[in-house]
Amino acid sequence: MARDTTDKDVIKAFLGEGTEFNGLLSFEGTVRIDGKFEGEVTTSDNLIIGENAHVKAELNVGTVMVQGHVEGNIRAARKLQITSKGKVVGNISSPTLEIEEGAVLEGAITMASQGADKVRPLIQKSDIGKSGGSPTVTAAN
Repeated sequence: MARDTTDKDVIKAFLGEGTEFNGLLSFEGTVRIDGKFEGEVTTSDNLIIGENAHVKAELNVGTVMVQGHVEGNIRAARKLQITSKGKVVGNISSPTLEIEEGAVLEGAITMASQGADKVRPLIQKSDIGKSGGSPTVTAAN
């Protein structure tokens, strides 16, 4: 059975491995970065950071999947996913957070329900690794 694909699922732009870009990236739909990017990304849609990507940027996105390396704060309006090979150094804010085993996150986490007026930090960088285990993250009500 064929999957019904919307415009938001189709990759609109691709920054390939070996390319470098500095500046402001604003778009609709889905964009994938596999090269080096420095600056700011703003979209209400989808961003994919590929395994070989190195991004130094402030990200204000709808959803983001991090498979590579991100240095900078991430604000995801709907969802943030860090895959097993992903690394994020910076503070994150998202109502939905998925971190696979093996992923690295260095920063504070803020979560709230979608559309919530206030968000509050649940754990700080200094709390990660205490008590010999991984922190448990739950959404603030």
